[in-house]
Amino acid sequence: MEITVRPSGILTYGNQRLRCALGRSGIAAAKREGDGATPAGRFALRRILYRADRLGRPASGLPAAPIRQADGWCDDPGDPNYNRPVALPYAGRHEALWRSDPLYDLLVVLGHNDQPPIKDLGSAIFLHIAAADFAPTEGCVALAQDDLLSLVKAAGTDTVLVVES
Repeated sequence: MEITVRPSGILTYGNQRLRCALGRSGIAAAKREGDGATPAGRFALRRILYRADRLGRPASGLPAAPIRQADGWCDDPGDPNYNRPVALPYAGRHEALWRSDPLYDLLVVLGHNDQPPIKDLGSAIFLHIAAADFAPTEGCVALAQDDLLSLVKAAGTDTVLVVES
C-alpha cells in the first residue's frame, strides 16, 4: 500500500482522503535537524509504538510495542545514538516518548535517515496523533487519532509513505 502526503496537508491511501498536520516549515527536499520541516521522500513504516495505558494494541500488519516511561529518542546529531531509541535518563539531547499530552499515544516510526543515520539529516520523524487544532509539528506527519488507527489497521510491512514536495 502507498500513502501519499501532499503539501496542502492532505494524506491519501486507498479511497481515504484525510487532513494531516505537517512540519511548521512545510515540506523540505533537503531535511536538516531542527528545521521544523517534514522531509520529502519515500519512507517505509517501520513499527508502531503506543501507550498501552491509554490505548489497546492497535490492529495492524506492522510490528507494535508499548511505549514505556523510560523510552526516548535521541535527536542529538553529535551522539552515536542519533535518530535511535534510547532509555531515559539519557545524557544526550533527546525527546521523551512517554508524554503527558496524547500526541504520542500512537505513533509510527518512519524509515527516515535510519540506515544508517547521517548527522544533521533529521531525526524522530513519525506519523503520530495530531493536536486538536492540527497545529504544525516539528517535522512529523500527524493525523486525528481515529484516522491514524484506521491507517495502521490497513498498513503492512510493505506500506510506504510518500511525502510530496
